[in-house]
Amino acid sequence: MATLTQLGIIMVVTVIFFSCRLMPKAVKLDDCILLTVEKGDVYEPILAIGTVESENEVLIRCPYTSILKKIYKEPGSHVNKGEAILMMEDELIKDEIEKITDQLDLKRNTLEKNKLSEYSTTVDLNYSEEVKKMNINSLKTQLSDEKQLLDVGGISPAKIEKTKEEIALAEKDLTMLKQKNGIRLKQLYAEEQGLNLGIKIQEKELADKMNTLNQMRVLAPSDGIILSIAYKLGEKVNTDNVLVRMSDLSTFKIVGSVEDKVADFVKTGRKVIAIIDNERLPGQIGNVNPVIENNKMLFNVHLEQKNHPKLIQNQRITLWVIKDQADNTMMINNLNLFEKEIPNVVYVLKSGVAARHELTTGIKNTDHIQVLTGVEAGDTIVIPKRGISVFHNAASVVINN
Repeated sequence: MATLTQLGIIMVVTVIFFSCRLMPKAVKLDDCILLTVEKGDVYEPILAIGTVESENEVLIRCPYTSILKKIYKEPGSHVNKGEAILMMEDELIKDEIEKITDQLDLKRNTLEKNKLSEYSTTVDLNYSEEVKKMNINSLKTQLSDEKQLLDVGGISPAKIEKTKEEIALAEKDLTMLKQKNGIRLKQLYAEEQGLNLGIKIQEKELADKMNTLNQMRVLAPSDGIILSIAYKLGEKVNTDNVLVRMSDLSTFKIVGSVEDKVADFVKTGRKVIAIIDNERLPGQIGNVNPVIENNKMLFNVHLEQKNHPKLIQNQRITLWVIKDQADNTMMINNLNLFEKEIPNVVYVLKSGVAARHELTTGIKNTDHIQVLTGVEAGDTIVIPKRGISVFHNAASVVINN
């Protein structure tokens, strides 16, 4: 009899227990965290470290063979555009400028003399031609007079023939004189052109030397950082040898470093996110150095916004190399509460009641985690602030405002 009574009590307790399990629990909304299932892109990153470097390197070459006289800026110094970096010895180039200047003065003087000579020669040649013409005109007048005398018998025909011959000879002399004068004038013009050409060549040479003289004081072509100076004070530097290497701070790249154990995921073209003061700058991997040193592999990152104002030379930043990515997928904020790719118990809130669901998750990062199954976009997931155990794994829970 007692045994039946005990069995009845056990059954009643069991029914009450399961009834309580099936009955909705009541939890305040203020005691819960709400997550909305959204649609978007989720990526899974590999953590890396990066150093900001100038994307462009500027090489300053020696303008003229000389001696390094003075160093204004040491390697590592920041320089502004137009600021002096070095001074080269300039006495030799000044001597060459003085020599060319003297030669130019001499050629200009010669040109002036040539012009005066050309003018004088032209006057003499014109005078000679006029004399010849006057002589011809005189002979023609004489011939006319002789013809009149011949009509009255005052002169012999032989005299007229002689005068005609003299006129023909004088006209030939005039023609030859004009030809010679033309040749002489062309010679004088050619000499003038030659002198002008020589002057232009030396004027250009002088301008180049003056420009080189100005370059002997080596100035920064842009804002930047001095990376290295190739020579020491007092050393001779030949023309076109690299004097200074400096960075151009107009655009930047990032040199990334990653652990060798995840190096297989670092490939050219792979997406990267650079984290700077909680701001995320997208980019992609460029060159990858395949050599592993100190368990690290180096690679270049080229950002979409290479001139972002927060990029600073030698700045250390965090990099996310995108290992995997899902586009336009369901996702929720990542609170580090769910295990990846296994069923996770969650409660979806609808009309004041949170119903039990099981969802599986995929790739994740510090912001979001991908939702594979168990909920739909737009659903609201309710999570007790004290942990999911507050719901006692009930099928549903009443959420009170």
